[in-house]
Amino acid sequence: MEASTVLSFALPLSLALSAIGSSLALGRAIAAAMEAMGRQPEAAGKIQVAMIIGAAFIEALTIYAFVSVFVLSGKI
Repeated sequence: MEASTVLSFALPLSLALSAIGSSLALGRAIAAAMEAMGRQPEAAGKIQVAMIIGAAFIEALTIYAFVSVFVLSGKI
């Protein structure tokens, strides 16, 4: 197989896997934060800030995968 053929199959699959992984991680992180806020409502502010920072990092990884797909698609 040529490199362009392999990239043509690998790029969409890698983007799909990163999107699936990101959605699972975000769902789990937010569910854990909501549970923690339910158990300790007085700490909701700190938990919410930590959850938002964590969600931003998770989304950043997905955006990096998205950008790398576009960079590598120029090689096809």
